Amino acid sequence: MPIEKGWVSLIQRRMQTRARFINAAISGETTAGAAHSLTGLLEQHHPQVVILEIGANDGLRGHPPKVIYDNLAGIIERSLKAGAAVLLTGIDIPSNYGPTYRNAFRSVYPKLAANYDIAFVPSIFDKIFSRRELLQSDDLHPNEAAQHLIADHIFPVLTTLLD
Repeated sequence: MPIEKGWVSLIQRRMQTRARFINAAISGETTAGAAHSLTGLLEQHHPQVVILEIGANDGLRGHPPKVIYDNLAGIIERSLKAGAAVLLTGIDIPSNYGPTYRNAFRSVYPKLAANYDIAFVPSIFDKIFSRRELLQSDDLHPNEAAQHLIADHIFPVLTTLLD
C-alpha cells in the first residue's frame, strides 16, 4: 500500500498546516529496532508529539511481552525526556496466537499508558481482524479501507495533544 494511503497521511491531510508529520515507520520493524532509531529521530526532528503504533511484528514473532514492554518503556521515557508528548496506540495480534500469549501481549499497552500517564488509543484491530474486507491478502495487515478507520480512531486523541 502506498504511504500516502496510510493513516498517518490521512491524518496529515486533515491537519493541513496545523502540524507536520514525520512518518518514521519501517515495514517489519520491531520495538527493538524502533528503540535503536529513536535517538537520532528525536535529535533531528524535535517532535511535539510522538505517536507509538508499534509492536505487532514483535507479537507476530512471539517476542516476550516483558521485552516488548521494556522496549516501549525506553522509547516513552526518551520521548518524554526530549519534551514530546506521547500517544500510544494499542496493538493486537490474531487470535490464533492463543489466549495466554495474546492477552499478555495486549496488556502491555494499557499498562504502559497507565504507568507513564500518557495518551492512549485502544486497539481497534478486533474490528479489523473480524472483517476480512479490511485486511490485505496476508490476512494480517490492514488494507487501504481500514486506514480510514484507524485515522478516525486516532485523530481525536491526537488533536487534544496538539491543542
